[in-house]
Amino acid sequence: MKYGSYLEQQKTEFPDSWQDHFLDYTMLKTYLKTHMVDTSVHLTACPSTFKWTDSFADTLSMRLERVRTLTPEFICMLDAQVVKLNTFFERMQSEAQVLCEQALRAEREPQDVLNDVLRLERFVFLNFTGVAKALKKHDKWSGLFVREPYLVRMSELGFVASTELQQIKSELLERLGQHVVASDAGSSRDTTRAPTPNGKHRADIVSGHGVQTAMVSLRGPHGTDIIGGVLTCLSKHKCQIVDFSLSRLHHDVTFGVLVHLHERSVDLFSDLAQTAQRWDGTLSFDVQDAQLKATKLATSAQYALSEAPYAQRIKYVATVLNERGLSPEFLSEWLGWLLAKKISVEQMRRLDKRTSLMCVEFRLSVPRDLTPDEVRAELIAISSAHQTDVALQPDNVFRRQKRLVVFDMDSTLIQQEVIDEIARATGIEEQVAAITERAMQGEMDFGESLAARVALLAGTPVSVLEGVKQRLVFTEGAHYLCRALKSAGFKLAVISGGFLPLAKHVKTELGLDYAFANQLAVSADGSVLVGETMGPVVDAARKAELLEVIAQAEGIAIDQVVAVGDGANDLLMLAKASLGIAFNAKPRVQQQARARINQKSLANILYLMGYSESEAAELQLLG
Repeated sequence: MKYGSYLEQQKTEFPDSWQDHFLDYTMLKTYLKTHMVDTSVHLTACPSTFKWTDSFADTLSMRLERVRTLTPEFICMLDAQVVKLNTFFERMQSEAQVLCEQALRAEREPQDVLNDVLRLERFVFLNFTGVAKALKKHDKWSGLFVREPYLVRMSELGFVASTELQQIKSELLERLGQHVVASDAGSSRDTTRAPTPNGKHRADIVSGHGVQTAMVSLRGPHGTDIIGGVLTCLSKHKCQIVDFSLSRLHHDVTFGVLVHLHERSVDLFSDLAQTAQRWDGTLSFDVQDAQLKATKLATSAQYALSEAPYAQRIKYVATVLNERGLSPEFLSEWLGWLLAKKISVEQMRRLDKRTSLMCVEFRLSVPRDLTPDEVRAELIAISSAHQTDVALQPDNVFRRQKRLVVFDMDSTLIQQEVIDEIARATGIEEQVAAITERAMQGEMDFGESLAARVALLAGTPVSVLEGVKQRLVFTEGAHYLCRALKSAGFKLAVISGGFLPLAKHVKTELGLDYAFANQLAVSADGSVLVGETMGPVVDAARKAELLEVIAQAEGIAIDQVVAVGDGANDLLMLAKASLGIAFNAKPRVQQQARARINQKSLANILYLMGYSESEAAELQLLG
């Protein structure tokens, strides 16, 4: 609802004799819309209107001349409206003083007089808000920023400070409190709720008169001073802080606060304006009734929360990542996609500390009828187009409370497929590699393909395995990741469709807690492989089963388990974990996994788990 319509609606709740004394907000707004089109001297707000063939000097001169004429006219009109408001306020305040004295002498009902005082307070707030909004529109269309100095100037008027009215209200509240205490003497009334100092529950006395809500934002270069200045003003005027946000970009800080104003003292805003001037800050604020839709003032572009309400929505965290840097093209398409899906960005946090922006964590408010499964294909398309990963996770208590990470081995912790390395040493590399690739693509049953590949190794000396161990190349970031996770208290496991001697070697090298893989059968003298495996085959189902067994053994909930893999035989394991990450995975795996990383380093997994680069570096020192 536009403020003009809202004001007209609220005016109907006031006596007829008050109507002509309200701010004529519609008249002020109409004047601005009629006369100040194409007038702004804030030229950066309208650069597209200037062409090289036009005389820039003449255009600027015309705008300056129009503003020089129109702004004083508007201010004179506004002054007349403010004087009208203040004159009426002072008359009504004097009448309220007389009625208060009568109530204190028990000649009038104190509650009736208090209701009149509260009505006058509401009159002040509605009109003060109208003045502030009219000035804001003037500043937008003229390019001159006069709102803050005008409001500071206006603070000298009685209806802004309203100290006498506050004194009248305090006296009435005290009188009512005494009356209630006397009437409650000897009764069985519940007194467990905290009363006012004179015994009356304030909520009972002023019931029916809702608190006023205000959103305040102060931006400037003096971070702690800005925060302290805002909080001092709020404390002085007995405001209740409902919510706040703080953002910092180098030395520039924006501190935003949503408050309830119980005393309805509009003098708060002149104090805030003076605080902004003192600390070289830029003040934004909006005052609204609880029924009026809130607007977000943290940036110059106002955003109606009613267009994307946070109520009845689900919180998610999206981690966007590109080792080569997040491009403006990607970020533009990503934000456009969020807007199209009516997904609101609540917070943004940079996780890396590189020279160029590499990883950002977005806290999102998502419509309940939108699920990650529905948008997975679209996210993959955006990721692929920009070679940038997007991982979407529910923002719940378990997101940063993981305790177990389970890895695949081949092409995940290490860069090779171990059976291919064994085959290379025995001259059957091409035959084994062909079977391996078909299995990883999901074209063959894993058990069948494993048996076929192992059969080709019959007669291979066991000593070959020692040579393979020496040739294993660990994936970039594997040691860094595992050190950080162990320092943070994680349990780590490798569950591989490869072979146990090599999995144990990887376990030792990375400091893992568990290693599971297929056991190769050897000849009676232990010298050669016989071309078979022993025990249960570690296939896709077995991997998922072992993940659950480890979690149970460690007393860890599945919601606290992360799994990382790249092949089709990892899909069940990835699905079982609360966070399943496809690392440089095959297309089929990427399409089905909840999260994907297509970067070189395994250390990027820390970003998806909520760790910043600084936090990860700190964990290295503990390892």
